[in-house]
Amino acid sequence: MMRGMHPAVSKDPLHGKTLEQILTELVAFFGWPGLGRRIAIRCFTSDPSVRSSLQFLRRTPWARTKVESLYLFMLREQARQAAAAPRRPPDGDLPP
Repeated sequence: MMRGMHPAVSKDPLHGKTLEQILTELVAFFGWPGLGRRIAIRCFTSDPSVRSSLQFLRRTPWARTKVESLYLFMLREQARQAAAAPRRPPDGDLPP
């Protein structure tokens, strides 16, 4: 690397995320029932687990693409919710 240059920062929200991290975040946000409603595959609806879902998703490119698309939707939804939430002033700025 040349002096004065900074490493390029990826704008891709999937960059550096493992499939396991993506799946875990989706389950935390939607829950298994919600995930199964949004992506109708058996590994999400019948006795779901991260391990079995990862096995299926790694072997099935179309399903992985759907999971990645839902993850990007979730990130946009979280950003929208954060922007719409009322901002609370820091404790030091509260009137007496």
